[in-house]
Amino acid sequence: MDLLSLRNQIDAIDNQLLRLLNERMNVVKNVGELKKHEKSVIYRPEREKSIIDRLTVLSQDDKGTLNHSAIEAIFLEIFAVSRNLELPEKVAFLGPEGSYTHQAAENRFGAMSEYIPLKTIKSVFDNVETERVRFGVVPIENNQEGTVAETIDQLCYRDVKIVAELPLSISFSLASNHDDLTKIKKIYSKDIAFRQCRNFIEDYFDEDIRLIQVSSTSRAAEMAANEEGAAAICSHIAAKLFQLPIRYNNIEDSQDNTTRFLIIAKDFINQTSGKDKTSILAKIGNHPGDLANFLEEFRQRDINLTKIESRPAKMKDIFNYWFVIDFDGHYKDDKVQDVMRVYKDTITFLGSYVKMV
Repeated sequence: MDLLSLRNQIDAIDNQLLRLLNERMNVVKNVGELKKHEKSVIYRPEREKSIIDRLTVLSQDDKGTLNHSAIEAIFLEIFAVSRNLELPEKVAFLGPEGSYTHQAAENRFGAMSEYIPLKTIKSVFDNVETERVRFGVVPIENNQEGTVAETIDQLCYRDVKIVAELPLSISFSLASNHDDLTKIKKIYSKDIAFRQCRNFIEDYFDEDIRLIQVSSTSRAAEMAANEEGAAAICSHIAAKLFQLPIRYNNIEDSQDNTTRFLIIAKDFINQTSGKDKTSILAKIGNHPGDLANFLEEFRQRDINLTKIESRPAKMKDIFNYWFVIDFDGHYKDDKVQDVMRVYKDTITFLGSYVKMV
């Protein structure tokens, strides 16, 4: 079979895909009308995960080429287009454009959503709480650098809920208008990117290469796109944003650098998926045994705690701490409800969402 015949086969399959996608979107419109009538929410992370898991098993059973990651990438974009047909979404994120938070947001909400970059995590919470945007995306922790304290603090004091968590592998790219590396005389990036890509820089460039620190990897891509003899170490989305060709991907020294992001919204509660995580704020007393007694309630009910972090209560003239706690399960689970009832004046519910990590 020659190349032209194979291309004709691909064209015919693409035509079928388009017809099926249009058919899917027509069903989506009907679903959207029903949801508007019932005043139910459009975004259902637990439903999307269930579809992706089911299709992954189907692909494996059929010995298909597509694995879980490929199926997820394709169908998250389909889901995002579907949601925007039902109700256009505004999504705020910690900027600037081209940041890893931007990449996390676009991974989840697709290319059609309206994205609003903001300068601070507080601003993202402000916009979500006042409902100027439907969703916000903020970093919560990095497995190399630890917890993002500002996000934890905002969760403690804001009237928002956690909708979903999103782990993102932090991968750096070398992007430049020059495909000949000998023509690159300077590289722009953040100091942390230079540290995490030290081996690549030493292997591919001479000692006289200039490493210039800038405020963000997005800014690095912008500058390299407009200067001769320049390159940037940046995210994939930053290179795409400034139309800067990527010369090398995955140039970081460690492949284990992952940041966990949170999607937040106002007045949002997910349905039970069977594989959930719940986050709460516990305002526990400061007397001997108060914390131990509180945690014992979880042990007795066989609820697995996955994380506990203390934060200053910021109460006047007293040193006291509150606790942000993650555990396995959904807040509607009977045993979780038991704890909620016992400590109804102590616990603030922050969200139940599909467990991704």
